[in-house]
Amino acid sequence: MDARTRLLLEGPPGRTILRLAWPNMLVMVAQSAIGLIETYFVARLGSDALAGMALVFPAFMLLQMVSAGAVGGAILSSVSRALGAGDLRRVDQVVWTSLLLTLALGIVTTSLILPLGPALYAAMGGSGGSLKAAVTYSSLVFVGTIPLWLFNTFAAIIRGTGNMLMPAAVMVAGTVLLIPLSPLLIFGIGPFPRLGIIGGASAVLVYYVLGAIILGCYIWSGAGVIRPSFRPPKLSRAPVLEILRIGMVSALTSMSTNVTVAVAMSLVSKTDGAYVAGYGTGVRLEYLLVPLVFGIGAPTAAMTGTSVGAGNFARAGRVAWTAAALAGTVTEMIGLLAALMPEHWLKLFSDDPAIAAGGVEYLRIVGPAYGLFGIGLALYFASQGTGRMVLPLTASLLRVALVAGLGWLGVALSGPTGLYAVLVLGLLVYAVTNAFGVMRWSRLLAGPQPAPARDAPLPAPAE
Repeated sequence: MDARTRLLLEGPPGRTILRLAWPNMLVMVAQSAIGLIETYFVARLGSDALAGMALVFPAFMLLQMVSAGAVGGAILSSVSRALGAGDLRRVDQVVWTSLLLTLALGIVTTSLILPLGPALYAAMGGSGGSLKAAVTYSSLVFVGTIPLWLFNTFAAIIRGTGNMLMPAAVMVAGTVLLIPLSPLLIFGIGPFPRLGIIGGASAVLVYYVLGAIILGCYIWSGAGVIRPSFRPPKLSRAPVLEILRIGMVSALTSMSTNVTVAVAMSLVSKTDGAYVAGYGTGVRLEYLLVPLVFGIGAPTAAMTGTSVGAGNFARAGRVAWTAAALAGTVTEMIGLLAALMPEHWLKLFSDDPAIAAGGVEYLRIVGPAYGLFGIGLALYFASQGTGRMVLPLTASLLRVALVAGLGWLGVALSGPTGLYAVLVLGLLVYAVTNAFGVMRWSRLLAGPQPAPARDAPLPAPAE
C-alpha cells in the first residue's frame, strides 16, 4: 500500500486533516484572487464591461460549484473508496469514467449556455452595452467549459489519493500567470493585441487549458499514487451512476445556501429597503466560510472514503467528528468576532448608517451560530466521502424549508430580528441532521472490518 494511502487510513485524524488542509485553503485564496484580478482589470474598460462580467458571474460560479465541489467531490469519493479497498482495477475504471463523463458534461454545459445565455442575462437586467458585453464574455468563457471540467476532475482525482498539494500548486501558479496575462490581453500591451473584455476571458481560458494539461500529465505519468492505463478499460454503468448520484445530490446541497440567502433577502425586503443591503453585506461573511471549511472538508472526504473502502467505518466516524470539531471551532471564532465587532466587517463595504444597521443586527444574532454551519458543512463533506448523501440533502432542504416556512412569521412578529432568529434555527437543524447522518453510517460497523475482496464492488451506500 502506498504511504499516502496508508496515511489516510492510519494517520491521527486531527493532525492528518490539518496537514492536508492548508493546501486547499491556499487554493481557495487563489481562486478568489482569480475573480478579483479579472474584475479589477475589466473595470478599467468601463461600466458596461464590468456590468456584463457581473451578469455572467453567477452562472460561472454555479458551474464552478457543480464541477469542483459536487461532481468533483463525487469523483474524489469514488477514487478514495477504491483505493481503500485496494482495488487498483476499480481505480483505473473510476479515473476513465470520470474523464469521459466530464467531457460529456462539458459539451452539455456549452450547448446549453451559449444559446440560452443572452436571454438569461437579459432576464437578470442586462440591456444595451452591458448585455452585449455579457454575451461577448460568456461566448468565450463557456466555450472553454471542457478545459474547466477536466481541470476540476483531474484535481479531484488527485485529491482522492490524499495529495492536496499538487492541485494547490498548479492553481497558485496559474493565478500568478493571470496577474500579468490579463492586462496584457485586455489592454494590448507590447506585442499583444487589445482584446478588451475578450482578453479577460482568454486569460481565464489559458489558465484552465494549461492547468488541465499539467494535472492530466501528472496523473498518467504515474508520479502520484495511481497510474491509470493509457487505453480505457472495459467500462460499466455502475461508476457513472455512482458519480452522478453523489454529484447531483451534492449540487442540490451546494445550491441550498444560495436559495436560503435569496429567500431571506426577499423577506427582509418586505421590512426595510436599507436592511436588504445590510443583510446582503453581512451575509457575505457566511459565504466566505464555505471555502474555508472546504479546506478541511476535502481531506476529510478523502479520509472517510478511504476508510469506508477498507471497511473501517469506525475510523470514518472518528475522522468526521474530528473534522466537525475543527471546522466548528474556526467558524465559531469568526462568528463571535463578527458579533462583537460587526462594524469592522461592514465598513469594508459601506459607511452608510442605514446599511450598517441591518448588517449589525444580522451579525449579532446569526454570527454566534456560525459554528453550527461549520459543523454541519464538515459533516456533509465526511458523508460525501462515504457516498451517503440522503441525510445531508435532507439537512439542506430542511434549512431552506424552515427559512421559507417560518421566516415570514418571524418578520410578522418582530421584523428582521425574528427572521434572523429563524436563520439561527435553520443552522441548528442543519448541523443536527448532518450529525444524525454521520451517527447512522458510522455505527453500521462496530469497528474495523476486513477489506473487501479485490473483485468485490465498492461498498454500496445503505441509505
